[in-house]
Amino acid sequence: MGVKGKEGKVGRRVTSKEVAAALGVSPATVSNAYNRPDQLSPLLREKVFEAARELGYAGPDPVARSLRRRRVGAVGVLYSDRLSYAFADPAAVEFFEGVSVATEEAGLGMLLLPGSARGARDPEAVGNAVVDGFVIYCMADDDPLVDVVLERRLPVVLVDHPGVEDVPYVGIDDEGAAAAAAEHLIGLGHRRLGVVSFELTRQMTGGLADLSRPERATFGPSRARLRGYASAIRQAGLPVSEVPVYECAESTREEGRVAAEALLGMESRPTALLCMSDQLAFGVLEAARDLGLSVPGDLSVVGFDDVAEAGRTSPPLTTVHQSHVEKGLLAGRILVARLGEDEPPEAGLLPTRLIERGSTAPPG
Repeated sequence: MGVKGKEGKVGRRVTSKEVAAALGVSPATVSNAYNRPDQLSPLLREKVFEAARELGYAGPDPVARSLRRRRVGAVGVLYSDRLSYAFADPAAVEFFEGVSVATEEAGLGMLLLPGSARGARDPEAVGNAVVDGFVIYCMADDDPLVDVVLERRLPVVLVDHPGVEDVPYVGIDDEGAAAAAAEHLIGLGHRRLGVVSFELTRQMTGGLADLSRPERATFGPSRARLRGYASAIRQAGLPVSEVPVYECAESTREEGRVAAEALLGMESRPTALLCMSDQLAFGVLEAARDLGLSVPGDLSVVGFDDVAEAGRTSPPLTTVHQSHVEKGLLAGRILVARLGEDEPPEAGLLPTRLIERGSTAPPG
């Protein structure tokens, strides 16, 4: 069956009604060819496609289709830092990899919705994001964008952002993991400890902070890890108020270097540093080397995350292992299940363990 007198025009979208009219069939037949192929014979379906090609019909409008189905085929991941940082931090990359695997399994896309913990927030970007649901990843308790997401009444999964009632939560026992790291150093005999910390609040001031007041932190992981460090130090009978904490603006090597230079330049220099991420710990190792300090002879260093590079530093980094890929995968699968109204995997806390390597030893 040929099609006469019809040609697609540049700049104008050919409609399914035009294809139907050219073939002498109903618009429903054209629709079924694309959306319900089991309703047509293979021969008739091929004739529809042939006519569509001749006329320049590109198929059903995906936006209109999504509106009819009340689904757009994508999930949003809301996190606090800038987009470029998301691809520079190995831990964040692993987390996004896990979410993307879950969305790909379900044939969904993933939209990253970054911000800046210290910059202006853009509620409209989140409020107007064309997504079916959200993963909220490590936002501050008081971040207004979290409220914008929750007000949309879409399915949501929280990751490293505890405290929202009736919303599935995926994370780790940050407090217990941090306590284990501090206990390791104390068990080696260290009594002068320091902490290289994530940002504590959206109004990050940087510089030295006080370990005796972890409740001032509005980022859940920062608050929990400070509590864990403090708990282990108190259990050992050491004065928490004398443990210096350096708040970093971001989890980067450069911030770790700056923190280490400040802490190691103190009159009563710490013999061991607890770092809230491996990235910060890498910067500490570089700073120690530049200052002429040996690790672990003069300084012991513990990281957090166990990214791939942690086992390749000189010396290899003692760190807390957690699987960011598994964290993202679980969060993504829970969200996908909720979108399909299926039984989701069980949310909760993933395991951690301390990996002892060459960056820690008894004080010299």
